[in-house]
Amino acid sequence: MHVPDGFINAPVSAATGVLAAGAIAVSLRGARRELDERTAPLAGLVAAFIFAVQMLNFPVAAGTSGHLLGGALAAILVGPYTGVLCVSVVLLMQGILFADGGLTALGVNITDMAIVTTVVAYAVFRGLVKVMPRSRRSVTVATFVAALLSVPAAALAFTAIYALGGTTDVSLAKVATAMIGVHVLIGIGEAAITALTVGAVIAVRPDLVYGARGLRQRLKLRVGGELVDAPTPVTTPVAARTSRRRLWITGLVTSLVLAGFVSFYASASPDGLEKVAHDQGIDQKAKEHASAGSPLADYGVKDIQDARLSGGLAGVIGVGVTVVAGSAVFWAVRRRRSDDVSPASTTVENV
Repeated sequence: MHVPDGFINAPVSAATGVLAAGAIAVSLRGARRELDERTAPLAGLVAAFIFAVQMLNFPVAAGTSGHLLGGALAAILVGPYTGVLCVSVVLLMQGILFADGGLTALGVNITDMAIVTTVVAYAVFRGLVKVMPRSRRSVTVATFVAALLSVPAAALAFTAIYALGGTTDVSLAKVATAMIGVHVLIGIGEAAITALTVGAVIAVRPDLVYGARGLRQRLKLRVGGELVDAPTPVTTPVAARTSRRRLWITGLVTSLVLAGFVSFYASASPDGLEKVAHDQGIDQKAKEHASAGSPLADYGVKDIQDARLSGGLAGVIGVGVTVVAGSAVFWAVRRRRSDDVSPASTTVENV
């Protein structure tokens, strides 16, 4: 789904850039309410994990592959506002360092992959959780459905953006059909990865999963021989099976292994957008990436001939840079939240 330079014309690219900048500004403010001293380190790790898993293209159809978009995963783990920031950090690192996703198309990619996927996924997730039984299993099921729907939603959003600013004369009906069709299949992989990851975190630290907050179990009282809900809900006790530090280290090591080793075995077939662009002629005016000369372009380290070593080292560097950049952003957001809650605002005046 990474849109390269040249697919979308300058006016629409600029407009999506403004939209993306506005969404990031709103998300920076909203993330202050979502992040605390427990979850801020997790947010940086989520960004690094998304970067790593996006390197793992999986086959979805003949000659086509897909990879995680990550909006649903980030929104459910750390919150929708923080989720937008997580995916945006990943896209920025990919565009600047790895020549993946055009720089002039950065606004398009943030709008499509960070904003649309996060908003759609979290809206679906919250709607399902409200009507489903209050349990951890419900969170996992809702996660699966939300992630599944977020991917074709992003494909539809790309089609709409292309309708406004596409640089080639291609049938929009064919583009929409091809994009949505292949991304429904990719969405199944997205849903499986997201549900498994969220389920794994819930199993050890449910208190750190943003989407699981507020799940309460009502106390039952026997009134007149019948069981009724007590008027005041009681929070379900949380059993922390592992420390935050251990969870963070485990997540980081997993990300490094995925990016540095498992990525070598990823599918080499073009992803959904690349395949549709080639088949439908969308890529006729694609331009060379402005960072094509980067030492890490195309997820390989320049001048290292061994493909396994080159790709693995690039993946490790990418995870490291992303976790540092993401952690810096979320640390700054959390610090701003702490500054907002000043002693002057918390003092109680004696009357």
